[in-house]
Amino acid sequence: MRIRAIRGAVTVDANTREAILSATRELIQAVVERNALALDDMVSAIFTMTPDLDAVFPAEAARELGWNQVPLLCTREIGVLGALPGCIRLMLHAYTDLPPDRIQHVYLREATRLRPDLSAPQ
Repeated sequence: MRIRAIRGAVTVDANTREAILSATRELIQAVVERNALALDDMVSAIFTMTPDLDAVFPAEAARELGWNQVPLLCTREIGVLGALPGCIRLMLHAYTDLPPDRIQHVYLREATRLRPDLSAPQ
């Protein structure tokens, strides 16, 4: 097994605790399912949010899903003019047997615009 980085992103319609946590859970669950990961496979995760989101730390959703022993970090995306608003991004580091070309990066909702080449499940 090797450590791989798995990317993902999702958007929310509102800067609310419920919207951010719900979308983050959806993103995490999709990344885990599409890449057949177990909790013990997780090494660490970095969450970022666009500057318009600040109602809650997205890592809280990971903790709700049992990621209590996984080091998590939340930070803010750079406020680039014209960037996709309301976006939560994830960079998950995990052990996997999958080669890089078989990793399924996950882009949900409006975040599919960020990487249309990676948005459809393989």
